Amino acid sequence: MFRWILLFVLVVPALEIGVLVWAGGQIGPWWVVLLILLTGVIGAWLAKQQGLETLYNARNAMAYGRVPQEEIFDGICILVGGTVLLTPGFITDAIGFLLLIPVTRKPIKQWLRKWFQHLANKGSFTIYRR
Repeated sequence: MFRWILLFVLVVPALEIGVLVWAGGQIGPWWVVLLILLTGVIGAWLAKQQGLETLYNARNAMAYGRVPQEEIFDGICILVGGTVLLTPGFITDAIGFLLLIPVTRKPIKQWLRKWFQHLANKGSFTIYRR
């Protein structure tokens, strides 16, 4: 896991710089700055909207005596997506939007659930159920 995080921290910024320089050469530097600001504003709005909807759904689930399992995975994806959108760059923006849009978030949540289940089966952490 640490290797993947290290790879992400080293490779993604280099790729982002390359894409930003290339885009600046294609459409001009001011348009690149405008696009970065625009994706940040849209991303912040979408993260807020999706986060509030997930919080509402989690409250409803708990009100009916159900554990908000699906909502927790939504919350994780929204938190990571919103955080990644704060980083300037087109690659991280694409990742952030994939995590924020419900249709594209669904397969990511399924993968995340399987990964957590794998860790639980391995004994890396324990899930307590009532």
